[in-house]
Amino acid sequence: MTAKINIFGRILILVILLLIPIIALYSFSNRIAGDVVGEQIQSSGLNQLTFFLHQFDSVLENLSMFPVILGQDPHFRDYLDKAGTSAAATPERLAEQALITRKLGLQSVSSAWSNDLTVVIPGQSRVLSSNIYLNGSSQWAWEEEVRHEWTYEEDRSRGHPTGSFIREIAEPASARRVNQAAALFQVRFPVQNINELLDLYKKDKQSDPFLYKSGLEPILTSTPDKSTVQAIEGTLDGLTLNESGQVRVDLDGRQLLVSYVRSSQLGGWYMIDYAPVDLVLAPITKTRNLFYISVGLLLALSTLASFMLYRNVQIPIMNLVRSMQRLKRGDMTARIDYRAKNEFDYLIRRFNEMAEQIQVLVEDVYVEKIRSREATLKQLQSQINPHFLYNSLFFIINSAMMDDRDSVVAMAQHLAEYYRYTTRVDNQKVTLKDELELIGHYLEIQNMRMHRLEYDISVPESMMDEVVPRLIIQPLVENAIVHGIERRTEGGRISISGERDEHFNRIIVQDNGTGLTGKELHQLLAGLHQPMTDRIGRGTWNVHQRLYYQFGEGSGLTFHEVQDGGLKAVLTWNRKRSGASDGNREAGAEGGGSDSSTVDRR
Repeated sequence: MTAKINIFGRILILVILLLIPIIALYSFSNRIAGDVVGEQIQSSGLNQLTFFLHQFDSVLENLSMFPVILGQDPHFRDYLDKAGTSAAATPERLAEQALITRKLGLQSVSSAWSNDLTVVIPGQSRVLSSNIYLNGSSQWAWEEEVRHEWTYEEDRSRGHPTGSFIREIAEPASARRVNQAAALFQVRFPVQNINELLDLYKKDKQSDPFLYKSGLEPILTSTPDKSTVQAIEGTLDGLTLNESGQVRVDLDGRQLLVSYVRSSQLGGWYMIDYAPVDLVLAPITKTRNLFYISVGLLLALSTLASFMLYRNVQIPIMNLVRSMQRLKRGDMTARIDYRAKNEFDYLIRRFNEMAEQIQVLVEDVYVEKIRSREATLKQLQSQINPHFLYNSLFFIINSAMMDDRDSVVAMAQHLAEYYRYTTRVDNQKVTLKDELELIGHYLEIQNMRMHRLEYDISVPESMMDEVVPRLIIQPLVENAIVHGIERRTEGGRISISGERDEHFNRIIVQDNGTGLTGKELHQLLAGLHQPMTDRIGRGTWNVHQRLYYQFGEGSGLTFHEVQDGGLKAVLTWNRKRSGASDGNREAGAEGGGSDSSTVDRR
């Protein structure tokens, strides 16, 4: 019971440990996100306000150029020159005044803002204006100072009182008062233009921008939040403002980030905008709270899930693991008695069936296959033709009866070396040099028996240390003698040569015997790639399979016709895998010898 509780506790602790870095990482990222958003609010608010004020000042700058343009107009210059000689209202003078009035109107409507352009000629007490209420009037504040900068004042020239900004240019420029000037050029625009521009800037924003100057009424949007504006205005009145900047204002528990930028055209006026910081950060705060609530629910669900996981998964897995360990230790009677009452029931039943099948396999099939393989290996190893031994022994007997002591000694020595090599089963890998020495003994034995066999072995010295399977060449040499040369009364010749390229080693065994027909050669080559039967020579099939499975693709045994008669057998194996010891890959064939009981002559 304690072990179960410990496992359950470990699972719960693991869940908590997994949640801790997630919570820490989220808290850190949430704080960073809040800081970044706050910085973006500050930067974005001030940048937007600066850009907006730049557009605002550009419009004012264009309006400021209107009086300059009028002062350079040739019709007005001509009219002004004539005004000094005569002030009589002649038809010609009236036509000139009408022309100037039209030009003032055209110049006025060329701006996107509603404005009035006025020309005042103090010497004639005459006023020419695009404003119908002022045009032709002789009433003017002749004693007032010239307003060289934009000046805000109440304006009644449009028939109703409204706030307007006015700017004037006198000629000559040194004139300080209106009556000191030969001519006065004035441009004015109502604050409705600014109201509309502020409304446009306010669109889709959570603020209420306004134009502010200390001591004057602020210029607001058409739908202002006056309480907020008054609170901001009260804060700004007590500050010394720079060209631009930001201040924070607390209002009824809300924190406002107030941005301000000074207008370069309207001296002392600031464009003001604000952003409710709490409202902007509210989604982040809400998300954070939801996350913490979710973590709490997740922890509770994790506790429940941990218990369910332990009961429905961990316990069945533990039973499976224990039973698998018993199988690993060799206990084939391992079975699971636990009933999981869920999907693990299927796995448990399959495990019990598998364990039973493995037990049957190990005790019956597997053991029999091992024995069969061992018997096959022993059979292949012992497939040395018994007739070869009998003939060699008869040769020794006959030589002894003839008192040919040298032949007896030579035959016995070669025969001893031959059988010592072929009966050594402890190591199935030898060097090519050892294999060729065996072939030398074998050919000497055959030559002593037949007295009509010639042979030569020419293999490069660089190939002598290559590792090859034991008895890989002898079956081919034996087949060449038995099926190719021994039947010829005049005897024959066997040549063994070696060659190599970048990828493969090759041993070529060639005889000048009776050879094979095309059909027989085709059957021989096809049989090398089929399961061994009584119709396929065990020796050649075994040689091919051992090479292929030990050295891989491209390795094996092939046969070719020789133009002058006989047959050429080519052993090929991969150089990159040469010497690899992988007994499990050999096709159950470790041994030599040949079997002539086939339809083939090899």
